[in-house]
This record gives sequence, C-alpha cells and structure tokens, in this order.
Amino acid sequence: MSISKLLGVVPVGDHAAGTAWYQRLLGRAPDARPMPGLADWHLTDTAWVSVFHDPARAGHTALNFAVADLAAHTSELATRGITLGPVTATDKNAHLASVTDPDGNVITFIENPSV
Repeated sequence: MSISKLLGVVPVGDHAAGTAWYQRLLGRAPDARPMPGLADWHLTDTAWVSVFHDPARAGHTALNFAVADLAAHTSELATRGITLGPVTATDKNAHLASVTDPDGNVITFIENPSV
C-alpha cells in the first residue's frame, strides 16, 4: 500500500470558532475550504490539518506536530494568545508541550533532537 498524503482531521463543535482558533494556532488562514464545515491547512505537500464540523466527535482527537525548536515555537504561540502547558522530557531527550483547543482536542508539539 502506498500512502501519498496524511490528513489530520480535527472534529469541532462550532466550525467558525474552531477555524478561528486553528488559524491563530497555525498563524494563517486556511488554504482551502472545500465544502461547508471543512477548513484545510496544507502544512507541507504531504501533511494537512483539516478542521471539520462534527459535534459528536469533537474533543476526542490528539494531534502531534514535530518542531525543530520547542522554546521558539512556544514563544511564537504566546504572541498569538495560545499558551502551551509545561514541557516534559522523555528518556530519549525529546521535549513535549501540549495545549487543548476549545473543544477538548489535544495538540502536542514535540522537539526530538534524535530524529
């Protein structure tokens, strides 16, 4: 099986509010709105985040982002009004910090120097 793209789907209860929050998180407007209730950010050619209106599933998603510099990313998010939780370290020296969106979905930023 060949997979060419990863689409991380984040269900939200209020699409307008969810899209606005993810716009702050990602630092820009969605790249596409292919249908009502769906907003897509094309983070790379092969990795997208989709915010989808689905109240029944809202708050039950975990989304992880790999970043090169967690401290810099934490500072940048703070300028947009988003505060990450405490940084934890793994036994392999990766560092993680999370934030919860308004629906309860958990977004974790991971700096992993061993990768």
